[in-house]
Amino acid sequence: MTSASLSPPQTASGTSVAVIIVNYGTADLTLAAIRSVLARENGGRRVQVHVVDNASPGDDAQVFARAHSAEGWGDRVTLWPEAVNHGFGRGNNIVIEALMQRPDAPDYVFLLNPDASLENEALDLLARRLDDTPGAAVAGAGIALPSGEPVTAAFRFPSARGEFAQAVNFGPLTRLFSNRLVPLPPDHPDGPVDWVAGAAVMLRLSVLRRTGLFDPDFFLYFEEVELMRRIRRAGHQILYVPAARIRHAEGAATQIRNGQDQRPPRPAYWYDSWRMYHLKTAGRAGLVCATVGWMAGAALNLPLARLRGHSASPPQGFFRDLPRGLVRGLRGGQK
Repeated sequence: MTSASLSPPQTASGTSVAVIIVNYGTADLTLAAIRSVLARENGGRRVQVHVVDNASPGDDAQVFARAHSAEGWGDRVTLWPEAVNHGFGRGNNIVIEALMQRPDAPDYVFLLNPDASLENEALDLLARRLDDTPGAAVAGAGIALPSGEPVTAAFRFPSARGEFAQAVNFGPLTRLFSNRLVPLPPDHPDGPVDWVAGAAVMLRLSVLRRTGLFDPDFFLYFEEVELMRRIRRAGHQILYVPAARIRHAEGAATQIRNGQDQRPPRPAYWYDSWRMYHLKTAGRAGLVCATVGWMAGAALNLPLARLRGHSASPPQGFFRDLPRGLVRGLRGGQK
């Protein structure tokens, strides 16, 4: 932990928010994210930014320290230079666990991707919704690309049928299972959903005390889905609030995007996280069903895509990597 004090400013009123940004090798983007928060009024709330540098291979930690001094951030920004790359969930857990020990713990934590920035008074809008909706524990923002094009930021929980429909990517079959597809439309209206994008999401700290934080078994991907599933099972709502707007250079921090080109191979930790999610939420039978659903949809996609002159949807190495993950899951349990 660092240089800056953990004590928040004492002049503002209303509910308080701790913003957490987990950085790995994206110092310039993270600086833009920090500045986008500090530039807002945030409804007069006490807001403090926490920046976790996950042992970036470059000089990111020094870049942040210099900016902290040069821009006079003071106790508005706390730096957490880590010696280990903890991944997304564990990196956030470090700060959340420390915040829970404080006598002046914030009401909410807002997780912001390093490649994202506030386009409007998003923190205030999300906090107001949680203030006004005691039964809700999570509120997610609407997300757009730097071009302004909105992208999906609200979702259904994954299922075997959803995996099949998404992988087959063929109009009639996709429409047949449309109510199972994981991504909701980019123009989905305000209201309760299964889960929201972890790139810009606010969570009620008092609920996290009861449900637990991110599962440390996940390194990157699906950790927010698993956490929000636990929160939903505990009886709390997850809200999508598209009026709170975020610009997101999707994939800049992870090199994985959700656009049309899905052919590049996915890293092993992506498949590990996908496997763990299904094991933890549906057991071995659920993992088998999800794997069969995805494999069947991908296998059908290949000839259908060829007939239509489209690109195939499975990532490179998919038919090797996904079954390998299934075998690992069945042998090794939840990890």
